[in-house]
Formats: sequence, C-alpha cells, structure tokens
Amino acid sequence: VQLVESGGGLVQPGGSLRLSCTASGTIFSIRHMGWYRQAPGKQRELVAVIPTGNTIQYADSVKGRFTISGDTSEKTVYLQMNSLKPEDTAVYYCNAAGLGFEGQFEHWGQGTLVTVSE
Repeated sequence: VQLVESGGGLVQPGGSLRLSCTASGTIFSIRHMGWYRQAPGKQRELVAVIPTGNTIQYADSVKGRFTISGDTSEKTVYLQMNSLKPEDTAVYYCNAAGLGFEGQFEHWGQGTLVTVSE
C-alpha cells in the first residue's frame, strides 16, 4: 500500500491550499483516512480524519478553517485549508489504515510541506 500526497507549497497568511492523497495497492477496506502535521520541533498531531462510517474529526485549532473530504471507498482524501495562519506551517502527512493483501495495515505518505509566510 502506498499513499501519494500533493498540493503543498508556500502561501501568504489568509490564503488557501488544497492537499490531496490517494492510496494505491491491493486494499480490501479502509478504516480511516486523514491528515496529520508536524511543525519544526513539535510532535506530529492530528489535523482531520474520516473514519469509515463514523463522524469526521478535526483538531480544535483548524475547526472552521479546514475541511476534509473524500471517500474512503475511493481511497482518496482531500484537505481544503482556508484562512491559513503562520502557525499552520508544517509537513502534512496523509495517513490510512485498513485491510490489504498482507493483512491489517497503517501507512503514512511521504509528507508535503505547507509554509504560511509573508
């Protein structure tokens, strides 16, 4: 199973970016797909996650500004980020867990850098 991310970059405060993540490989079912981020010197933290058949979860720091969407049955998830702030600067990682050809899995994407700066 591989996760391929795209959409990071440099944006000014108040701007927007959209991240995409697609899972490939032999996947029978997905339990959840979502996004985490890691800022310099900080631990990786949850941003937003879509659990299959359950309620979407957001970090308090992004509620009202970020929107996660997608379809776990299509193995694709997006993160629309609006009203970006300098403190949103981080490497954003896609995460997916489920059942694949080799059994239960949890994988991370390679990460995409989001920089919010003037």
